[in-house]
Amino acid sequence: MTAITAPTPGTGWNAERPWRGIMVATALPLRDSLAVDYDAYAEHVRWLLDNGCDGVVPNGSLGEYQTLTDDERARVVRTAVEAAGDGARVMPGVGAYGSAESRRLAEEAAEQGCGSVLLLPPNAYRADERAVRAHYSEVARAGLPVVSYNNPIDTKVDLTPALLAQLHGEGSIVAVKEFSGDVRRAYEIADVAPELDLLAGADDVLLELVLAGAVGWIAGYPNAFPVACAELYHAAVSRPDTALPLYKSLHPLLRWDSKTEFVQAIKLSMDLVGRRGGPTRPPRMPLPAATENSVRTATEKAVARGLR
Repeated sequence: MTAITAPTPGTGWNAERPWRGIMVATALPLRDSLAVDYDAYAEHVRWLLDNGCDGVVPNGSLGEYQTLTDDERARVVRTAVEAAGDGARVMPGVGAYGSAESRRLAEEAAEQGCGSVLLLPPNAYRADERAVRAHYSEVARAGLPVVSYNNPIDTKVDLTPALLAQLHGEGSIVAVKEFSGDVRRAYEIADVAPELDLLAGADDVLLELVLAGAVGWIAGYPNAFPVACAELYHAAVSRPDTALPLYKSLHPLLRWDSKTEFVQAIKLSMDLVGRRGGPTRPPRMPLPAATENSVRTATEKAVARGLR
């Protein structure tokens, strides 16, 4: 496969709905001491935007937010906003055990000029619908558009299409990052909440969800291959028949975004292509040898094909 050219940065981005397009769930470069390398992170954000991505999502699961202190989380957002040069292109994750804490993080994001926030449902326990609705309503009071994050695999709380329709009708959310893996959900969401924006939340079902109406992608593998991923997204949106060969070429990597080891896998790919991924903080451990070899092989094949 020949090398591809990066789309114009920000192509298709909508300032009025800044959660659309390719929003990269950024990995967080760590030094060998496990301290955050803020300079490397700032450079990474600029590099992503210069290579066809529309915005960044700091402090998500891929950004290891669970292991960060309050000060680190705040500085990561400030770094992203400064590096992006436009806070509207930054969608911080504001997941926390308490609704008050999530609202505080959303208020900080608003103070930094961010365009939206990404919010998990309550996940300290298996929340019922009443608790989920109260949680999203509380965070929406911060004043920023809220993108809900449906990840029933990890949170054990399922934002069903019917519940999403309620949340949207109540003005608590503007979009959903759909990570259930069930592509059929897209069509049901469109039926019960046609004005709710659907965002692909798992790399390995991107094409299927775009065909089903997704208007954005909160993506993991652009951290290592932004140009190829931007090319894939724009092809999927405009000419899906031409997207399949590239999708198949990238899929051995994209599928790692849905695996337990996704943080380590994406950081390894970053290291292999010359980006700074670095280690992960405990309790995440280095990849076992067999898993590392699989990720390494898939990454090297992609590089050999001219993908970047």
